[in-house]
Amino acid sequence: MTAVDEAATDAPNGPEPTPLLSGIPFVTGRYETLTDALDYAATGATGYNFYDARANLLRAYPFAELARDARENALRLIAHGVKPGERLALIAETGAEFAAAFYAALYAGVLPVPLPLPTSFGGRQAYVEQIRVQLSSCDPVLVLGPDSLKAMFAEAAEGLAPAMGWEEFAALPAPAAALPKADPDAIAYLQYSSGSTRFPHGVAVTHRAVMANLNGHALSMQLAVGDRGISWLPWYHDMGLVGTFLSPMAVQLSVDFIATDDFARRPLSWLTLISRNPGNSLSYSPTFGYDICARRVSTQTDVAGRFDLSRWKIAGNGADMIRPDICQAFVDAFAPAGFRAEAFTPSYGLAEATLAVTVAPAGQGIVCDLIDEKKLAGEGFADNPSDLAKPVRYRAIVDCGVALKGLSIEIRGNDSQILGDRQIGRVLVKGLGIMQGYFRDPEATAACLSADGWLDTGDMGYLVNGHLFIVGRAKDMIILNGKNHWPQDIEWAIEQLEGFKAGDIAAFSITTPQGEEAPAVLVQCRTTDLDERARLKEAIRNKVRSITGMSCVVELVPPRTLPRTSSGKLSRVKARQLYLSGEIVPFDVAA
Repeated sequence: MTAVDEAATDAPNGPEPTPLLSGIPFVTGRYETLTDALDYAATGATGYNFYDARANLLRAYPFAELARDARENALRLIAHGVKPGERLALIAETGAEFAAAFYAALYAGVLPVPLPLPTSFGGRQAYVEQIRVQLSSCDPVLVLGPDSLKAMFAEAAEGLAPAMGWEEFAALPAPAAALPKADPDAIAYLQYSSGSTRFPHGVAVTHRAVMANLNGHALSMQLAVGDRGISWLPWYHDMGLVGTFLSPMAVQLSVDFIATDDFARRPLSWLTLISRNPGNSLSYSPTFGYDICARRVSTQTDVAGRFDLSRWKIAGNGADMIRPDICQAFVDAFAPAGFRAEAFTPSYGLAEATLAVTVAPAGQGIVCDLIDEKKLAGEGFADNPSDLAKPVRYRAIVDCGVALKGLSIEIRGNDSQILGDRQIGRVLVKGLGIMQGYFRDPEATAACLSADGWLDTGDMGYLVNGHLFIVGRAKDMIILNGKNHWPQDIEWAIEQLEGFKAGDIAAFSITTPQGEEAPAVLVQCRTTDLDERARLKEAIRNKVRSITGMSCVVELVPPRTLPRTSSGKLSRVKARQLYLSGEIVPFDVAA
């Protein structure tokens, strides 16, 4: 199927999506619990809309209907013996069933725990093992999910909790009972961060924290009447759960969903849906989502005829390092369809802060600092080079915006001193929206959350007049001979070689048999020609040597080998572990 064929879908017949206008006053920041916010949204006409892979409407689900179903499901939970404070594990399928079960847990005082779908894992057994680890961590009393996946999640839950499909759960009795009143300071749900693998960390978020973050998000994004959300993001990740599932409800906006696996098959359906429905479009994605779409169109594609992206008000970008080159490629590809570069809205956040920490001012677009890579390696401030006579290699660092209302940011050095503007250090945040802690894990909580409420994000960055610039993850930094090297600098350089693209490379450090530290890169290779593999390895070695001044270990591995988190991010730490343990087996160039 060509890009044109993929994007070309007739307007759907049948059900109509929920309307643009709710018919009730636009409200944000009034409510302290998610259930109170849903009760108010349910008095209006807006809601969730679910679409298939061709962007055809499957079901409109007004908030009024959602609230009614959620309350009925809450009665089922109570009748089933589930008590306030207990956990309900939910396989986060994009659809009405998950939505009604999630809010049902909130109405019953139970903690919903969204868990991943199998699409982000490397096979059935890997998925079962991962879900079992997370179930062991959250200790649920019941596991619910799609009937089509029940065999897998029931196997994962064996001996831990009973498992039911949506249909079986819907058949349970729902006798009348009193529903508890939600406490703003009680935990609302548990969110497993995207890096939760062998040692999962369930982020405990209170009602008050999530409502404060949603309000700050709405103010920063300047959400208003006439806006409409569109999303393909998974609901088990904070960007999808909070940013596109909870946020529109909290401000009474309609939102249109395409399932994540449908987006993976037909990414241009995302843009078709943005083009189709009225209203100022709000849609977010990690950088790779924009990259996929830009790659799917060609110079022969009638972009202007197929899409209308002129109403795209906020094109949010976050969840991973923001690539300005990819953003520019998206602008170049879709400007004929009316996409405006200033619609790009970079942000920074993490599950431990509910979602957003900073958001760029609306209409600013992608703004970058061009920084000497040596200064990013710890040899000075993140400012312009002082000696312009010497050759300089730059990296573009994206402005991720200013802190949300109620949050404060500090950059601290290794000895915890507060650093000034343009000094690179660890990013710490404090204020409204910070997690209560990791569920039943006081040791892990104490390691990142101080007694006075400062959260160490684990990210490195710097501030300029209150604007945050993220440099990388502290744990990913490669330290060689006392010098710091950011793995993305090495990866991005290799991407410039012909035949490689974003996501093909993982860089990290290893200890050689001689006891020395050396950079290593795993590169997904698609060629079967042995001479070409040997040539590629030498080209990669030369490229890395030009950046680091050191020889590196280069291993070519099969496509789709490099591990990713549940949200699709490259996991360098896990790649290193799998390589050193022998679970990632490189190609033998001489074979």
